[in-house]
Amino acid sequence: MKSVPIFIGTILLAILAMDPPVQAAPQFDMLGGIDFLAVCINNCAQCKKLYGAFFEGKLCADACIQFRGRVVPDCEDIGSIAPFLNKLEIQ
Repeated sequence: MKSVPIFIGTILLAILAMDPPVQAAPQFDMLGGIDFLAVCINNCAQCKKLYGAFFEGKLCADACIQFRGRVVPDCEDIGSIAPFLNKLEIQ
């Protein structure tokens, strides 16, 4: 009888191992559209990772909240991230 729980546990482990990996779901708002505020904040985080100390991530996120995600920064478009870039002075 002790082998039955081990057998069931082994089968459950095999089933879990066969499941495909979980992928991030797109961010949708309550009405079924894209949640632009979340996309905006995620883009700010991506730009912060890309540009590091040259990018003001908090300022970008504050702008997302202020404009309710209407202006989404694109890390590859200098015009959309220019307000959030700063000069890093090395001393």
